[in-house]
Amino acid sequence: MTRMIFVNLPVADLKRSMAFYEAIGFSNNPQFTDENAACMVWSEAIFVMIHTHASWRRFTQRPIPSADASEVMLAIGLDDRAAVDAMLDIVAAQGGTADINPQQEHGFMFSRSFTDPDGHIWEPYWMDPAAIPG
Repeated sequence: MTRMIFVNLPVADLKRSMAFYEAIGFSNNPQFTDENAACMVWSEAIFVMIHTHASWRRFTQRPIPSADASEVMLAIGLDDRAAVDAMLDIVAAQGGTADINPQQEHGFMFSRSFTDPDGHIWEPYWMDPAAIPG
């Protein structure tokens, strides 16, 4: 079996969140989508399940963090620096907040960060493993 990861996130407005994730490059898998949750696909092995708060409560009673809290930062690799910048160009227009942390420039790696409309932190990055200093 292929190893996969399903990141699960609570969201306040499912349709708004679906539109946000589609705008930054995810696709929707309707097989696992209904009025309570949506499966947003990044790759063959990486999926983000966005849940209404009621749907989230089916899995845990732990508090849903406020949009200004940080519980986790999700880093996703992109093909090049331009793709990182292009994703961040879309974020604000779709209800997210771009550049919530300083850009990271290490020569072999470049990253920026943003929050989705619910405050979940994402860090798109580009990395050239061959250029990592020995």
